[in-house]
Amino acid sequence: MDIYPVLQYRDAHAAIDWLERAFGFERTAVHEGPDGAIAHAELRHGEGTIMLGTASPDGGRFGHHAGQEWTYVVVEDADAHFERASAAGAEIVLELTDQDYGSRDYSARDPEGNFWSFGTYRPEASPA
Repeated sequence: MDIYPVLQYRDAHAAIDWLERAFGFERTAVHEGPDGAIAHAELRHGEGTIMLGTASPDGGRFGHHAGQEWTYVVVEDADAHFERASAAGAEIVLELTDQDYGSRDYSARDPEGNFWSFGTYRPEASPA
């Protein structure tokens, strides 16, 4: 099974630019609707992909609003990633820390309120 987090932003164009600059994502697909809003976008980070789009003022078909997500992303070098995000002005909500379970990670909030954690912990799939 593959899992792809889906986020909504009030200003998805600005969010894509910011996610690239602050967190090192790379846009792989961006599709605009007739109104110029982003209907669907895909951004890659390493082997992972997130999808995002412009939030509807009423929450859209799922009643979901922008700024309500928390996503964890595995990075090889948490220190370098932390420095990049900090330099880009990311709001750091949990400082870079060595965890007792072996990860080195930190958490930040993007300009629209979504939380992001970046670290070296890689969950292992366990048999059912």
